[in-house]
Parts: sequence; C-alpha cells; structure tokens
Amino acid sequence: MIVEKYINTETIKMKKNWNDRMKSILIIILLAVAANYFFATPPSAKFTTNFPADTLKKIKPKNYYVLENQLITTILSRYHYKKFEVDDTLSSIIFDSYINALDINKNYFLSSDITAFEKDRFKFDDYLLEGNINPFYKIFNTFTQRMESRIDHLYALLEDEFDFSIDEEYEINPENPRWAENETELNILWKKRVKNDALNLKLTGKSWDEIVKNLKSRYENYSRLLTQYNSEDVFQIAMNAYTSSLDPHTNYLSPATSENFKIDMSLSLEGIGARLMSSDGYTKIVEIIPGGPAFISKKLRVDDRIIAVAQEMDGEYVDVIGWRITDVVQLIRGPKGSTVRLQILPAELGLEATPVEIILIRDKVKLEDQSAQSKILEIENNGLPYKIGVITIPKFYTDFEGQLKGEKDYKSTTRDVSKLMEDLKSEKVNGIIIDLRDDGGGSLEEAIDVTGLFIKDGPVVQVKNSDGNINVGRDLDSKIVYDGPLAVMVNRFSASASEIFAGAIQDYNRGLIIGEQTYGKGTVQNLIDLNRLASQPGIKLGQVKLTIAKYYRIDGSSTQHLGVIPDIQFPSFVDPEDFGESAEPTALPWDQIDGTDFKTYSDLSSIIPRLIISSQERINNNPEFEFITDDIEEYKKKKEKRFISLNEDVRRKEKEDAEEITFQRENERRKLKGLTLLKKGEVSLDNKDLEADPYLDETSLILSDMIRISSDLTKVH
Repeated sequence: MIVEKYINTETIKMKKNWNDRMKSILIIILLAVAANYFFATPPSAKFTTNFPADTLKKIKPKNYYVLENQLITTILSRYHYKKFEVDDTLSSIIFDSYINALDINKNYFLSSDITAFEKDRFKFDDYLLEGNINPFYKIFNTFTQRMESRIDHLYALLEDEFDFSIDEEYEINPENPRWAENETELNILWKKRVKNDALNLKLTGKSWDEIVKNLKSRYENYSRLLTQYNSEDVFQIAMNAYTSSLDPHTNYLSPATSENFKIDMSLSLEGIGARLMSSDGYTKIVEIIPGGPAFISKKLRVDDRIIAVAQEMDGEYVDVIGWRITDVVQLIRGPKGSTVRLQILPAELGLEATPVEIILIRDKVKLEDQSAQSKILEIENNGLPYKIGVITIPKFYTDFEGQLKGEKDYKSTTRDVSKLMEDLKSEKVNGIIIDLRDDGGGSLEEAIDVTGLFIKDGPVVQVKNSDGNINVGRDLDSKIVYDGPLAVMVNRFSASASEIFAGAIQDYNRGLIIGEQTYGKGTVQNLIDLNRLASQPGIKLGQVKLTIAKYYRIDGSSTQHLGVIPDIQFPSFVDPEDFGESAEPTALPWDQIDGTDFKTYSDLSSIIPRLIISSQERINNNPEFEFITDDIEEYKKKKEKRFISLNEDVRRKEKEDAEEITFQRENERRKLKGLTLLKKGEVSLDNKDLEADPYLDETSLILSDMIRISSDLTKVH
C-alpha cells in the first residue's frame, strides 16, 4: 500500500532469484544505455561537475540526468510487471500526472499556461526516449513564477481586515474545477481562500493582528519552501510523474529522499510513532508505526495532514504549513510521557476540512509492542457464556537476520501467534478472533506460515512474475495448531500480506472474514539502486522501486484492486472510491488466473445469512453503533458539502452546533456507562472508561453465534 517500505519485505522469497537475475542483465542494460548516451547525445551532454547554480527564477537539469532518465526508462520498459509501450498514450498520462503533481487544485497555473503546455502533451514519450527532460523544467519554472506571484498577492490581501459580516461562500469541493482564465479570476479565488483561513483562526479567538502574524508566517514558510527547490527535486517530481503513470507503487527515489528515509525510520520509533513526509507544503502521515501512540490511539490515519502542533494541554498551536519536514519532526518529538496536540485535516475530508484536534502522549515504540498480542473476552449470548480469544497482529514480521544466522529462537509472527494460541487453548476458549485491522502487510513468508497454523497443508498464495511464470506459496507443515472456530477481522487499512492471509482463510472456508473491504494492494515491488548500473566519481544516482509481480488467491482471484470482501460487513466511514487501491487512477486492474487444487474445511455459506440477520438485529439495537451510524452520516454530509460560508455569525453558529453535538454525544455515552456527566466547557482528559470497540464486541458475538449454530447442526445430523 501507500505506506509500504521502500524495500518491501514481502519480496523476501523472490528477492534472491530476482537479484541473481538482475546481476546477469545489469551489464547488458548498462552497455545498451551507455552506448546510447555517449554516442547518441551531443558532447555538451557529457558528464560534468560544473553546473550553474539553481535559482528561484530558473532551475536547470543537471547533465547526468540524461543518463539517469534513460536508465529508468530501460529498466521500466523491460522489467515492470505491466507490459507497456512508451507511446503517445503514456505521454498523455505522464503530462496530466506531472501537472497534477504541481497544481492538482488548480490554484497557480492559468488556462493560458496549460494551453501552452498542451503542445507537448503527446511528446513526452519521445522526450523520455531521447533523455530530454528540459520540458519538465520549463513547466516547473512557470509554476515557481506563478507560485511566487501568489505569495506576493497574499501579503497584499492582509493589509486590511476582512469584512466577515458579508454573506458570501467559498467553494471547497468544486464539481468541475477549471483553470483560471487570468490573474483577476485567480485573485478572486485566493481572496476567498485567505479569508477562509483567517476566519478559521478568528473562530479560535485570535485577534486580527494575531491572524495577520500567523498567516504571514505561513506564507513566509511557503516562500522559503519555494526557494529550497533544487534541480534534484524537479527531477524526482518528473520521474515520479513517469513511474506513477504505470502504477502507484512504482517510484523514483532521489539520493536525498533515500537518505532521508533512513533518518525518518530511526526517528519514527520515538515520539508519536508515525513516519512523515512533506507534500505540497503540508506534513502528511505516510506510515503509522505499530505499537506507537498514534497506532494505539486509532485517531490518526495514513494521508492525514498535520497543520499545527502544540505542546501540553495549555501550549499555543504553531502553524506548520510550509515548514520543512525536519523542523516539523523536531516539534512533534519530545520526552516520553509529555503531551503533544495536533491539528489535522483528515485525509477523507480534503484540504478544506475543519481541523480536528488529536491529543497524544509521547512514548518510545518498543519492539515488543509491535508483536502479536492476545486477550480473552468473556461474553454472554442467548443466555450462554463464551470465552473468545483475540489475537491482534499489527504486521507480519520476522527477524530475517536471526533466521539467516540459524538462531534457534529468532522472533517471528508465526512463532508468536502459535504460542499465543497454545496459551488460549489452555484457557479453554470457545473460539479465536485474528484481528488484522490496520495491518498494512509485511513478510509474505510469515503470512503463508501463519495461515499454516490453521490448515493441514496446501497452497496459500500464487505469485505471478512479470515474465508470466506463476509460483505457488505453500504451507508445507502438516501440523494444525488450532482447528476450532475462527473469525478474522479486517478493515480498509488491512493490506498486502494481511489480505493474503484473510483471502486464504476465506477460500479454505476455514473461518469467517468480518469487517470492511480490504485495501486491495496485490502487487510486489523490488528496489534497484541505479548506482549499480553507472558509477561515476562525485555523482550519486537515485533508486527505482518497481512492481515486478502480482498476488493471486488460491481460487485464482487477484487481491489487487478488489481486496478481500468480508463474509459479514460492518458500517464503514471509508468509501472504497476515496481510499485504497481502487482510488488510485493508475492501479493495476483486478484479474483472474487458474485456481490451484485445494480442499475446503467446511461450508459456511449455509449459515452466513443467519449470522448476518442476527448481527444486524444487534447492531440496530446497540447504542454504540447508533453513534457510529450518526458519525458516518455526518461524515458523508461534510464530504459532500461543496460550499462553506465566509460569514462569521453563520460559521460560529455551525461551530457551536457541532461542539454541542459532540458534547451531548459524549455525555450520552457516559450516562450509558454510569459515569459522571461533563459540564459545559469541561474537557475529559482520561477517557479510558469510555473506550469501546463495538466492532470487536460484535465480532465475538457473531463467532459465538457460529459456534452455537454449528453445534445445533451437528446435533441434528
């Protein structure tokens, strides 16, 4: 998925074969590309270290990017899973992708700019094959000029206080956004946008002087960010417009990006436990580290944008829009046990959403917190008591180094889950739930082996390589650790290896799959360091992560794009059209190959309809699900809202109404649990007593229904 590691650990089994294969072709590629580079390009394009300094007004490509571009093109053309032609069709996609990467919200370019750029729409295939990347830089330099002009205009807008008594609206979700015809039209758009930013701050109690100071600081950050763009940044944006046109998981990583990734990963284990990146001036969450405060809170999601940071409960918010990512990280990090408050724009609501406050207690992410954990739920259903074991798997992990060294007690998901299940069996649980919610994947080998704990032996996954060969990943161990009633919980953030496990359990009819449609990430990537192909003194090239294979379930269905459809689905905030692989315009399609031979363990199709009816009856009468349903409806309204008022009285009333609903909702929940009600303006700092997981509770009841119905059927037979 979009949060995967640059070196995807799911490729471990294939990595050695791929590396061996690559060694045999690297020399061929290098000779072919080098010959084309040194004999087909003019002398002025040869390697040199005397480059003109980058400037704000005009950034130029470095000469060796010609070679790097041709290396990337050759590798993608020959070894990407998707067989494609570098032709006019691809050129058009690259053109749109590059423009969107710079100005997706149509806030900077004018229609006249786009008309001028359109002359090259069907020429980028030729440019890439020739190694000509100048057109990318020409477009980018126009973009910086337009952005600089906008920043100058923003300062002028703050010279006089806005009139917030006027009844006017700002369109936050245009149905058919178009490019502004001229500067005047763009100025009108930006005036409303800045007025909205100012009103948001005014509604928090800030004076006009404070608003001006805050927004000017934000625009200064934008301006500083603009001057920090360099030739390498533009090349990375250009190459990613190219690679992402093939599929969303194929990327080019500049040398600086590769180095920053290593630094970010070491920092992510302290503080809130999230990996961040800068995107269009915003700080975006790209990975939630299992076991960290962000993961435990369940309040932050991938693609959420952090717009402000505050320390402790009484600290003032610092606007971080336009900040360098390293500065934002320093602001968020802090000593263990301290409090950090974040204002975020939820990914699903877009950039114009009302900011949401998230309060987290900093902590260090411990490796043991990332391991599988278990607990026992004691429930009652139809007057009968049940003990349900729950095993949560945050990711599929293994100690590869320990395994390679032959260490006897190396750590792995399979070993941990096996031990946890033995412990649960000793507690005489009636059934087990495997919780894969928010599990973004990990080791494919572990997904196969964990599946093997529940089946005798047999196929678990099929992997189709770019050359068309199909390898079947099998469980070879005939031992079954647990053969009792089983349910697997998934949500939209369950991806990759977790989808392999859930899909196999479903195909074998070994257990129920319950929750939401999963992410749909069914592809495999590998990383190629371009420095292995062309090593030049004083020059460092980037890396290419490309898709080399695709996953298929044992019934032949791909997990790509479609994911795993649960047997029993829960109400969900997430629309598959907005988040997941199916939301990516260049995602590889779903398809099907021949299934493998396998034997199912039962036939759950006869009882699933009964389970759905019973579950729906409980959900309809469960206050917690009533709250969830109300929240989903409110979310849909916000998502569909196209305009927001720029009248202070109207907005203040909307804000007060929303706060009142939140206040009443919390007190309703407190009343149901017999807790002390809050007073107006009072903030509850400890909500542990209010913590509820209605999805898990309902899953345990569904599993107990299955146990009871299966027992009744056995008695009848």
